[in-house]
Amino acid sequence: MPKSSHQKLKLIYLMKILLERTDEAHSITMHEIVDALAAYGISAERKSLYNDIENLRIYGLDIIGTQKDRTYSYYIGSRPFELAELKLLVDSVQASKFITEKKSNELIKKIEGLTSRYEASQLHRQVFVSGRVKTMNESIYYNVDRIHMAIAENSKVVFQYFQWNVDKKMELRHEGAFYEVSLWSLSWDNGNYYLIAYDSREGIIKHFRVDKMLNIESNGKVREGKQAFRLFDMAAYAKKMFGMYGGKEVWVSIECDNSFAGIMIDRFGKDVSMIRLDDKSFVVNVEVAVSRQFIAWIIGLGDGVTLVGPDQVVEMMNEEIDRLINQYK
Repeated sequence: MPKSSHQKLKLIYLMKILLERTDEAHSITMHEIVDALAAYGISAERKSLYNDIENLRIYGLDIIGTQKDRTYSYYIGSRPFELAELKLLVDSVQASKFITEKKSNELIKKIEGLTSRYEASQLHRQVFVSGRVKTMNESIYYNVDRIHMAIAENSKVVFQYFQWNVDKKMELRHEGAFYEVSLWSLSWDNGNYYLIAYDSREGIIKHFRVDKMLNIESNGKVREGKQAFRLFDMAAYAKKMFGMYGGKEVWVSIECDNSFAGIMIDRFGKDVSMIRLDDKSFVVNVEVAVSRQFIAWIIGLGDGVTLVGPDQVVEMMNEEIDRLINQYK
């Protein structure tokens, strides 16, 4: 590229230098700016740089000038995202099971580009989490996009659904047959994305893990189930499910020591019914989708938590305990 073409990009490279190399803890002197521009093949005089910096300020860049003795330096003050906000974004990406490790690294790299190289290094240390299980399905990132597009187009979708076998290979369910559903919402549960959809053939609302969906396509048919979703409470649905495993929805009663109040509120929300029994205990009345996962959750809480009703669910609990005893004799 001719030198004159480089010169035309001087303002852009100056902005790049300031954004990448400065923050509130790291400033850059005019001499260092001249050297940095020279590395890009751009010559610059101090007088013209003063005008360029002022033009970038007019453009909206928050360039702060400071003076120490006879040395004047500059740094970027406020940015669209504060460092603490970027850490939250990065942690969310890293914690998300539905985003593959490869895609997580790509997204984190892009987020790091929103701050200086110095603060980006803090983000890198912030997100190192060893042994966290991530999905192996690279298409998840694009599945979510296709789902949103289908919802916007008011269209049904068709897709294949798979499970992992013991050889760690994808195994299509229903012998590879395509599912057809009217999708209405996405739900996030335990680090996974779930599609909430209406199945016209069965006339019920179902959920599917998005990272286990393949070959998602809009088929142009108008979505059905609008009335069912008008009465559907997504937040209540998520509270009832344990690990998004389905089951018959039943009102249950759980007696707890007072020390378990926080756990019950964390799981069911602050609006859950909690009635004091005495100074040391209370009872929770809540509607849940009764499944083996719900039973296991109760068992896992240990002493201080007892499922007391209804009788058929208590019987399920006893059967599960007997099964575990026989399994581990």
